[in-house]
This record gives sequence, C-alpha cells and structure tokens, in this order.
Amino acid sequence: MKKIILTGDRPTGRLHLGHYVGSLKRRVELQNSGLFDKVFIMIADAQALTDNADNPEKIRQNIIEVALDYLSCGLDPEKSTIFIQSQIAELCELSFYYMNLVTVSRLQRNPTVKSEIQLRNFETSIPVGFFTYPISQASDITAFRATTVPAGEDQEPMLEQTREIVRKFNSIYGDTLVEPEILLPENCVCQRLPGTDGKAKMSKSLGNCIYLSDTAEEVRKKVMSMYTDPGHIKVEDPGKIEGNTVFTYLDAFCRQEHFAEYLPDYASLDELKAHYQRGGLGDVKVKKFLNSILQEELEPIRQRRKVFEQDIPGVYSMLKAGCEAAREVAAQTLADVRKAMRIDYFDDRELIESQSQKFKA
Repeated sequence: MKKIILTGDRPTGRLHLGHYVGSLKRRVELQNSGLFDKVFIMIADAQALTDNADNPEKIRQNIIEVALDYLSCGLDPEKSTIFIQSQIAELCELSFYYMNLVTVSRLQRNPTVKSEIQLRNFETSIPVGFFTYPISQASDITAFRATTVPAGEDQEPMLEQTREIVRKFNSIYGDTLVEPEILLPENCVCQRLPGTDGKAKMSKSLGNCIYLSDTAEEVRKKVMSMYTDPGHIKVEDPGKIEGNTVFTYLDAFCRQEHFAEYLPDYASLDELKAHYQRGGLGDVKVKKFLNSILQEELEPIRQRRKVFEQDIPGVYSMLKAGCEAAREVAAQTLADVRKAMRIDYFDDRELIESQSQKFKA
C-alpha cells in the first residue's frame, strides 16, 4: 500500500508559531524525507466557513496568507500537492454518503467537537456544518486514501471517528476505503504551544500569537512582553519553570548550539533552568536569548516570503494546479465509493443489460 499524507489548516488568519512547531515544520521534514509516495496539503476553507459563514471575505483574503506561509516554510508544490478544499466538489458528495454511517449521539460524544463548541459559545445554536465537521474531515482524509495524518493529540478523537466511518463503510460495502493513522509531534511541547500571555493555546482571537510573517521588531516586542513567573519580581528571586511561557518556548525551539552562539555563559538549557530556579537570573536576559533563537528560525522564512509575495499570480496558479491534481485523485475515490454502494448506474453495463432482458421477457 502506498504511504500518503493528508494534512492542512483552516484559513482564518496568518499562521503562527503554534502552527509551525505543531505541524508545519514537521510537514516539510516529512515532505523531504522520501518516505511517502504522496503528500496532500489542504487549505480547509469549506471547514472554516462552518463557523464563519457570515464573513466569507475573511476566508477569501486568508487563502493567499496561508499559501504564502506554506511556501515560505518550505512546502514545495513539486513535492506536495497544495490545494483548496472547496474546489474539490467530490468531498461534499463523500460527506453526504458518510452521514448515513454516523449517529447524532456519536457526534455529540466527540471530545474535540464538544470542546470546540464550548470555545465558540455555540451552546444550542450549533451550525449543522460545524457539528458534522468530523464527517467532513473523514471525507477529506479518505478521498486521498491517506494512511498518515500529522496532527496534535487533540485531533485523535477526530481520527478515531474517521476510522469508525472507514470500518463501517467497508463492512457494509466491501473493502474500499483506507484507514488512517495519526502522526503526533515528536516533541511533546510542540503539540500545543501556549500563547505569549501564558494562556493554554496560541490563538488569533486572543491576540497572543507570534506570526510567521511578523517583522523582526514585532517578534522582539512580543518576546520581551511574554508571560513568565509573576513571583519572580527581582533578579535574585527564585523563579518557576513550570507555566513559564519563555521556558516553554525554549523547550520547543532551543538547541545545544544556540548556547555557544547566543549565551556562552551556559552549557545547556538544564543549566539555564537551574540558575533561574535558584535565583540570580533575570527575565530580560532569558527573553533576549529566546528572541535570538526565534529570529534565527524565522528570518529565512521571512526572506522566502518576500520573494513569493512578488509573484502573487504565480501563487494562485500553483494553487489552481494543486486543486486540479487533487480533484483527479478524489474523483477516482468517489468513483470507487459509488461502485461499492451500487449507485454507479450508468457505468454498470451488467445492470443495464439485466434490466433490459427482464423487461423483454
């Protein structure tokens, strides 16, 4: 069986460091690893519209922002198929068929759906499209016969729902769909990077993001205003590492060689942490170290983005070509699904002939 990746993002804004460490950086590594036969990267605009139906322009404007972030991070359209979800009509039809295989109570029990509903304060006014997005996601994954879905652990309930749909479909209609597996980030810190304010999640709506497209000065200001340990008032005070956003970011981004380059007073992150915990190390010094590390990581991304920004028509052409390639694959899966469900009426010559003979008799 071919090894195929399907992953993507909702185009509700520019992508940030949480996206980068949680999935983008890993996608580029997987794309370049040579371990996968195909890599599909989806800009999930149709899914984004399920809770932004009254603001389609927001989604429309952010398509190009996400595409630029993808390209500037190193996703290569020669190696990965980058496409827009809404342009693949076959996905809607697959979702419609899968709806018959899932109960309302099962959707209500999905932990990811429940938490997202609470996050958006939908309460009893849940848009049907949003409520059923685990089914839509199953359509996205199965349409491309994905074997691997890189995602955070919070998405495991969604992947399990997809696997249930695959098993149910195959048990009724025959072995047609591929069952996917989740691929979690190797660094557990990267599974959910906190916001700069210390909140559990980096979120556009909370205004606590460091965006991949931020200028060097914007990044510096955000780092220097990061939440640390509120009890660490004076330099000599012992400081806490747990819940300290600056050290969480260092866990995600710091490498051994950074100390020789930017902070030669220390040999390792453990040594830096130990000094902070016993007192005598100020927040400003640690923040400046983190800023140097982030600037090193983000500067190549910023420079590549400037290049791609000079040819926006070319970026749209890339997306169009990706949509055409993706639709060809999804169309074949849909044809297989229709055949398995016995609704390929006009392609079934045996059916037409048998019906013809029945009425002639």
